Amino acid sequence: MIVTVTPNPALDLTWRAERVVPGGSHRVDAALARAGGKGVNVARVAHAQGAEVLAVTTAGGPVGEEFASELRASGVPHRLVPVAAETRRSAAIVDETLGDTMIFNERGTSPSPAEWAALLHEVQAALPGAGVLVVSGSLPRGADPGLVPRLLGLAAERGLPVVVDVSGPAMLAAAAAGAALLKPNRAELADATGLDDPVDGARELLRLGARRVLCSLGAEGLLLIRADAPPLRARLPEPLAGNPTGAGDAAVAAAAVLLHDDPDVDDERLLVAAASWSAAAVLAPGAGEISPRHPELAARLIVDRLAGV
Repeated sequence: MIVTVTPNPALDLTWRAERVVPGGSHRVDAALARAGGKGVNVARVAHAQGAEVLAVTTAGGPVGEEFASELRASGVPHRLVPVAAETRRSAAIVDETLGDTMIFNERGTSPSPAEWAALLHEVQAALPGAGVLVVSGSLPRGADPGLVPRLLGLAAERGLPVVVDVSGPAMLAAAAAGAALLKPNRAELADATGLDDPVDGARELLRLGARRVLCSLGAEGLLLIRADAPPLRARLPEPLAGNPTGAGDAAVAAAAVLLHDDPDVDDERLLVAAASWSAAAVLAPGAGEISPRHPELAARLIVDRLAGV
């Protein structure tokens, strides 16, 4: 089973407009509303592809009730910790003419220490049946900076690999705690390490203790680096137009599925799966799903071994 933890969940709202005009008025169909946040999206993608999953997160207030209702209806197995603070919302506006997407994320409010403890308890209770742990998404303002290392510590007690997609100091803490795979994007990697070159930034995370780093490069594809091998990059011959909101979450889902079956999975196999699922997410209507075209996209990928980098 893949257990995902989402420290800062959101009700994801997606509107699609024929063309977005700055300062203009737009008539659109009703928003697609889904329970989201990165870890929930990872669980949703992996579940749809046949993996056994459990999404652990929080829910609070009227938005949290809508979040919980949609998650129940989705069929994705989950455990929700009730919290006093309102669950945040995230809005994506898709320009269907240009293929661009604007995203507006509420910051979210940190649960109380007792609520964090309840979340950790739910994760600990789920781990005996798990094969991999995923910790994914932003931390709300005021969150305990020790949360991510504690989650990795719970997994380490059972010898479980951990896939982590967080940003800022939490990324560095996850590397130091020995994450099996870190999945930043280029900007997050530069922000956390202070190094503009993604290869240099990834090597800094490896130096701290991460085993592998999978970095999103946007339209340039995905980069996979480990300490004892040349960097690998996978990319499509041309960029895809669509909604990239959940592309990184789909890459994490692919990595989690493969690491669940084999913690020492071949780098190129992991990279191709992550890149094709990520690309397939761009073609899907909303975050948390991927297009069935992912095998076709995998066959089109160009994989480069960056020797000498």
